[in-house]
Amino acid sequence: MFGALAQDPGTRPVDSATDTAAPPPPAAISVPLNEERILKVIPDYQTVDDTSHAIAPLTPAQKWDLALRETVDPFNIATAAMTAASSQRGNQTPKYGEGWANYGKRFGAAIGDFGTQNFFSAGVFATLLRQDPRYFRKGPTTGIAPRVWYSMTRLFVCRNDSGRPVFNASNLLGMSFGIAASNIYYPSASRTGTVMAARTETSLFGGFTGNVMSEFWPDLQRKFFRKKPKS
Repeated sequence: MFGALAQDPGTRPVDSATDTAAPPPPAAISVPLNEERILKVIPDYQTVDDTSHAIAPLTPAQKWDLALRETVDPFNIATAAMTAASSQRGNQTPKYGEGWANYGKRFGAAIGDFGTQNFFSAGVFATLLRQDPRYFRKGPTTGIAPRVWYSMTRLFVCRNDSGRPVFNASNLLGMSFGIAASNIYYPSASRTGTVMAARTETSLFGGFTGNVMSEFWPDLQRKFFRKKPKS
């Protein structure tokens, strides 16, 4: 009787908890920088449109490439020229004075302003802190108000290179260091705490506006600018 109860040494009980292997997580997909332009003119390199699957982080080289592209893009250069022209009227900040020579200084300062912020944010600190400088869209699965709120919070929250949400130190440090660096080339009349606070406010508002455009432009494009099917 005891022999009948003995197990065959060639067999073992099946443990479903250990023998049933869990499916491996989906592999992260490497997404190139976005070449689409908002309204066909405004660069949108940093936006990841489809976030329904795992996205691989940018390599350090790709982060520096993003910083460079955003700095030398023709639209941003043209924006710097218009910003310089606007501040030329009435000798606004930076107060270089009037005349074409000082317009050239303002133009160079405008390029330096966003160039240094790009350099520090997407290049230096995103690499050192292992954070992803891109904007990952929330997408049309939620309402407008939550998406606007999400766009604003991305100024302070980003993904790290492991895909987890973290404090967006690379953005805020990059903005702060970029504004501080302007003291190197701004005239003394424009190197004040009031000017730096105003520039911080302008940078935050510009970042928020850019995030909102990146969030909703693909939806507007699909709804209002759909290509007609070929006959």
